[in-house]
Amino acid sequence: MFILGHPSHYKGGDPANEPVDIFGTVHKGGAIVPVIMSFLLMVIVFSIERAIVIGKAAGTGSVDAFVRKVQSFLNAGNIEAASAECDKQKGSVANVIKSGLKKYREIENDPNFDTEQKALAIQKDIEEATALEMPMLEQNLTIIATLVSIGTLMGLLGTVVGMIGAFSELATSGAPNQAALSTHISEALINTALGISTSAFSIILYNFFTSKIDKLTYAIDETGFSIVQTFASSHR
Repeated sequence: MFILGHPSHYKGGDPANEPVDIFGTVHKGGAIVPVIMSFLLMVIVFSIERAIVIGKAAGTGSVDAFVRKVQSFLNAGNIEAASAECDKQKGSVANVIKSGLKKYREIENDPNFDTEQKALAIQKDIEEATALEMPMLEQNLTIIATLVSIGTLMGLLGTVVGMIGAFSELATSGAPNQAALSTHISEALINTALGISTSAFSIILYNFFTSKIDKLTYAIDETGFSIVQTFASSHR
């Protein structure tokens, strides 16, 4: 109302007249346009929230560099240095790896289990820690995924409403009102454009965040496997 519907976007400075630019055209797009714009705003807000959470989950430095450092410490048998590296890195990946290293130290000298049982216990601890961390990373992604479909459907609904209005003008007796006809056609096209844009934006962001989470999961799996293999090879 205050930005898109500003009088400067209309002929003669009167919102009752025809729009002179895209802002006025969008403002005249009908009742469904604000709904689609709300969906777009939701995508932006939840994407910012996910970016912050996933960024914190990755930790303070490069995940790849962190994994390489931990693996080098494990190969050298320096569990304390690997744990200290987790404290520096922080984040979900470091938390899971630190949990595995803690279990490594706890069970290393336990006489009640053989080497294979100890390795399985470490692997189970890492899997449990991963199961606790992953839901936090994937939270709200379902909302973005849902908006992929809803954005398109609402745009299609707005298109249908606009075309119904256009055909209603054509159905009137005599010459149709050209201004009203063009307004309804513009409404249909604006809704289509906004709906497709919202859906496309949602798809891009959803795939981006999914790939980020997959990368973190791979880093956890890779380092967890290294911990188990190091324990098994050094306690034969």
